[in-house]
Order: sequence, then structure tokens, then C-alpha cells
Amino acid sequence: MNQKQLTEKAIDLLKQLISIQSFSTEEDKTANAIQDWFHFLEIPFTRDNNNVYAKNKHWDDTKPTLLLNSHHDTVKPNQAYTKDPFLPHIEDGKLYGLGSNDAGGCLVSLLATFSHFYASENLNHNILMVASAEEENAGVNSLRGLLPSLPHIDVAIVGEPTLMNLAVAEKGLVVFDAVVKGTPSHAAHPNNDNAIYNTIEVLEWFKNYSFEKTSEALGEVKMTVTQIKAGSQHNVVPSQVDLVIDVRVNDCYTNLEIATMLKTEAPCMLQERGLKLNSSKINKDHALVQSGIALGRETYGSPTLSDQAALTCQSLKLGPGDSTRSHSADEFIFVNEIEEGVDLYIKILEGFLH
Repeated sequence: MNQKQLTEKAIDLLKQLISIQSFSTEEDKTANAIQDWFHFLEIPFTRDNNNVYAKNKHWDDTKPTLLLNSHHDTVKPNQAYTKDPFLPHIEDGKLYGLGSNDAGGCLVSLLATFSHFYASENLNHNILMVASAEEENAGVNSLRGLLPSLPHIDVAIVGEPTLMNLAVAEKGLVVFDAVVKGTPSHAAHPNNDNAIYNTIEVLEWFKNYSFEKTSEALGEVKMTVTQIKAGSQHNVVPSQVDLVIDVRVNDCYTNLEIATMLKTEAPCMLQERGLKLNSSKINKDHALVQSGIALGRETYGSPTLSDQAALTCQSLKLGPGDSTRSHSADEFIFVNEIEEGVDLYIKILEGFLH
């Protein structure tokens, strides 16, 4: 099957995926559709829960491995939709439907690319294609849960909408629960240790705190207080105020370093919810990046999380579509973005794999 035919089949698959409800943990039917892709092209594959993966035909354990990965789960459609989120249709060159942009267009473009190279001989890397589940909720049966069953991965392309530009770094995330203490009392009585008033100073501290290291690709670490909760009655001074702190971590720090710093310095009690979602990056001089640059693609740092956070190898975020459309009402991807995506993926890998 030639490139044009693979691209047409990829667009047909995307329409099929859109028509199937595939919220995180409920991707069994989209996994079946992806299996059908491999069956049709006579490519052996493995299914693990709702993850489907395949190796190139001439796999060689002595060679390093390139992972191609994107996900087939979606978030639930928001109430602002005016179109049926499960009815794929094309208007003015736009293919509408839930998951079309995030990340169905990337997934089907990578499947076409993998299939293009599947039978190629004398590649300098093995190719491992993984269509993964539970990306949107970072679930236990996501790529992270699958990794122990996969071969060692040396470098990866994670398919997320980047307008086919090269996201050479991605911010990590740590969420903290904070507690500001005080003395509970009746509102009618004097109280010099009001937890809500004590919070004013704490909020100023978070607002003014700055991290020393700035990343070339990702800029500064961004720390934001996003939730605050206290009190249950108008006449009772509460004993504490609960805060939630969202920290987007650049590639100059590990999440553990961020947690250690803040728990040592913050003027309140802090507890991180987890440290798994570290930042990701790939060196600009990596051959994979250089192959993309040679084709005129720009490099940048991505503020949004993806399955890159599960990987310990160098990884590149790259895919058709626009991240600003993700999780939006009446989600869409341009058909020509998929056509361009397949073409650029193939050209980038031709420059990298030979």
C-alpha cells in the first residue's frame, strides 16, 4: 500500500474512532478498531488491556528502539458542543468529532507512518508502535502501566497536536495540598490567630516566590494557587485553610527537587500528591530533531502534559493538529493536516532511520 493509500485509510480509521465512545478506561471498542488496522495490513500485534502495539518486521535486538506512541482515549464532551461529538463529518476541510484533534489525528498518522516503514530493511533503529489507552486520566492501564512489558526504548515520538512543529521539551507537574493553621473560635470573640487572615501572608509568599533556574525551551517554573477552602458557618472561625498549588516544572528541575525545596521553604504545611509527572526533553542536536529542523520545522517547549511524562528516555512531542483545539467544543482537525502529518512523519523518519 503506497503513502497516499495509507493516508486515505488513516482518515477512514479516524472517522471510525470518532464514532466510537472511548472515554478513558472505556476504550475497548477503539482498541478493536486499531486491531482491525493491523489485521488488514497483516501486521502482527499484541493487545494489553486496551493498549495495542506492534514491532517492525525486521526487529533486531541489537539495535536501539524508536517508540511511536499516541493515545485513543478521549475526555468527555463539554456542554458547549453544538455538533454531535460522535458524528464524524467534514465541513470546509475540517473533520469534526470528539478526539479528532486530541489525539486521533496524531494516532492515525503514526499508524500510517509505522505501516509505511513496517517491512523496511536495514533501518538503524527498531520501530515500536503503541496505541495507548488512559492517557487523559493517567490511568493504571496507560502507557506507564504498559512500559514494563515493552522492550527497552531509546528514543520516542509522542503524537500530540503540535502543528507538526518540534516540541523538544514538555513541562512536568506537581500538585500540592497546603494547610494554613489557626485557632478556631466564635466569630464574636477576639482572635489573633485567625487561619483565614494567616493565609494572606502565605498567599503573598506563593505569589512572589520565584525559582532560580530558567529553561531555554520551557522558561520559568510556574507556580499557581488554584483552590482555596475554609469555613462552614458564618459565626465560626475555622481551624485551618486548605489550598491547592499547581506547579508546572521546567526541565531544569526534577519534581523531587521542587517538592523538597517548597516543603522546606513554604510558610505552611505542604504535601505533594505525586511526583511521577516529570518534565521531558530531547537534545536539540539529536538526529531526530535535526531531521525535523532540516525540513523547516520549528522547535519549542510545550506547557501541556502528555504520555512523555511516563518515559525516561529522550522524547519528542510531534503531531498534526493544534493543541488549542484540544478539549474544546466542536473539536476538529483539518484533513490536510493529517495528510501533511503523514508526509512529514515519513520524511523525518527517512532522515533519521537511514
